[in-house]
Amino acid sequence: MHVLIVQKFGGTSVADARRVNHVAKRIAHSRQLGNQIVVVLSAQGSTTDQLLEKAKEINPDASKRELDLLLATGEQQSIALMSMALHKLGCPAISLTGPQAGIHSTSAHGNARIKRIEPERITQELDKNNIVIVAGFQGMNRYGDITTLGRGGSDTSAVALAASLHADLCEIYTDVSGVYTADPRIVKNAQKLNEIRYDEMLELASLGAKVLATRSVELAKKYQVNLVVRNSMSMEEGTLVKEEAIVENTYVSGLALDKNVASVSVIGVRNKPGTAFKLFQTLAKAKISVDIILQSIGRDKTKDISFTVAKQDLQQAVQVLQAGKDSLGFESLSYDDSIVKLSVVGAGMASNPGVASMLFEALYNGGINIMMISTSEIKISVLIDARDADNAANAVHSRFFSQPVGAQQSQA
Repeated sequence: MHVLIVQKFGGTSVADARRVNHVAKRIAHSRQLGNQIVVVLSAQGSTTDQLLEKAKEINPDASKRELDLLLATGEQQSIALMSMALHKLGCPAISLTGPQAGIHSTSAHGNARIKRIEPERITQELDKNNIVIVAGFQGMNRYGDITTLGRGGSDTSAVALAASLHADLCEIYTDVSGVYTADPRIVKNAQKLNEIRYDEMLELASLGAKVLATRSVELAKKYQVNLVVRNSMSMEEGTLVKEEAIVENTYVSGLALDKNVASVSVIGVRNKPGTAFKLFQTLAKAKISVDIILQSIGRDKTKDISFTVAKQDLQQAVQVLQAGKDSLGFESLSYDDSIVKLSVVGAGMASNPGVASMLFEALYNGGINIMMISTSEIKISVLIDARDADNAANAVHSRFFSQPVGAQQSQA
């Protein structure tokens, strides 16, 4: 019985000829074990950024449709080169673009969503004993135009294909050996997790951890895809993302730092029904997403409302609110883009009320001030000064992970 595996390799894994050949050998090895293989590739290294620069040289205001057509060529280079590398190793392989692979998307150029996958071409090629190499990050809309899937689009392509093909396993290969309790580039004693729950991984991904794209984890959870994060440059076992993970006595699985965040404070908002609705409806109409929201107790029949947005949305948020100042009825605006969001995540937090105290104690001992706090059943997020980011991450990690993962004891 054949085992069908979808393997995704990111841009750093195929950045140059040496790495392409290394990955080809790894794919060939999986094939030699008797597996059927579908490979999803990103563009090589910084190719996407280079293509964007080329577009700016020609037209800084290029249409999103033409940008998608241009950017899609990055992945097409990768898949053609990988197919050539596999042929050199004597492995039958064929490269397919997203549209050729049957990936149908919405028409939102630059950030399209996968609507459905018609995998007949892929299954036909697998039946012919081919390794199928698919371009990640791209699909085709109802007009037959190429679209791109936004940040982390290749991860999303891989998980969606695994779900559509009912693959036995989806392996996401990257430049780290799995999912860690923190970013190992910031926290030197970060520990690799053997397993993590979908919900925890989803929170970490949405809170700034860059190992997996949020949409890919959403799809994996929805379709119960067996998902593994592994290092493309080593044979080390990775981290399995699944519904129920074996992490006994562990109530915090990891922490994440999100540096792409800014806060906005709306001062002197009228203290009456509908004010918050009008404020956030104004932002929603401008397609600006907000995260942490804090409302003051109030004074002189007014309140202050503070919230966070992505840094790239900050100026638009300020402009939109200033334009509607009279109708919204507030006194003034202030904002801060020199902050970061630090979050701790763990499914066991709901039954361990001591977690918040431990987090705040670690920050207090590090002399780090907290600006805003947000909580859910499985995470606590705080806003802190960007200058404190690395120190805070190390202090909090030491507080929760002074022992190996799995050996945490409840301190509630």
